[in-house]
Parts: sequence; C-alpha cells; structure tokens
Amino acid sequence: MIALIQRVREARVLVEGDNIGEIGAGILAFVGVEKADETPQAQRLLQRILGYRIFADSEDKMNLSLNDTGGGLLLVPQFTLAADTRKGMRPSFSSAAEPEKGRALFEYMGQIAGEKHSQVAFGRFGADMQITLTNDGPVTFWLETHK
Repeated sequence: MIALIQRVREARVLVEGDNIGEIGAGILAFVGVEKADETPQAQRLLQRILGYRIFADSEDKMNLSLNDTGGGLLLVPQFTLAADTRKGMRPSFSSAAEPEKGRALFEYMGQIAGEKHSQVAFGRFGADMQITLTNDGPVTFWLETHK
C-alpha cells in the first residue's frame, strides 16, 4: 500500500458540494492500494502514518508523531498513487488493486484507524472529491508497505 502524507494545519474533503470530512492540524493521507496488498499492509501503513515523526517538539525538531500530538487524520482514497509512470506520457494502472479490493482495504484501514486514533475523517472511495488543505511546512512524505 502507498500513502502520500502531508502535515496540514487543516484539511477537508467535499463530495458534490457537501463537506464529508475535515480535520484541524494533523495529517492528510492519500491512500493507494496495489494488487498484492492485503490486511497486513493496511495495518502496517496505518501504524507508520500514526507513528511517523513529522511534528515539531519543544526544540523545533521533527520528533513527534500524530500519536504524540493527538491531531486529526484525514484518510482519502486515491487509486492514482498506484500508477506506473516510468515510461510514456500516460500512466498505467496495471498495478492498482481492483475497485472491490481497494475499497475493502481502504475501509478496513479506516476501521482500525478509528479504533486507534480519536480524530479520524474520511474521503469517499470512488467519489469525485475536492480536497482543500493548508499544508504546514510544506511537509510531505511518501510511505509504502510491501508484501
């Protein structure tokens, strides 16, 4: 599984003009699911998102995680992260999971996120979403888990 995480001051997701999820300071995580992914990859990716130390401590060093700060987590499904862009001028999605599997793993990750973290919001799988965010830093990281 893949996550593009951004440290944000705030973020929200709209579907058809309705605000379906928003957070204050925390992490916006765009999540992509690949064909070989299973529940252990979802568990590990969430563990990394919650534990990745990208927030400043009292000495202004990136030593604190979302677990430490208690900030918000906005999980947004984004199958385009699984694109193969190594050649040509058009992305290939041959490594992306089929929609049913992608939805199931994203929903599983969301379920365990809600059990492990108090402030979790979600985008909607398969929807045309508009994401608004204020990136803090900017601080952006690419996280991957592999079988």
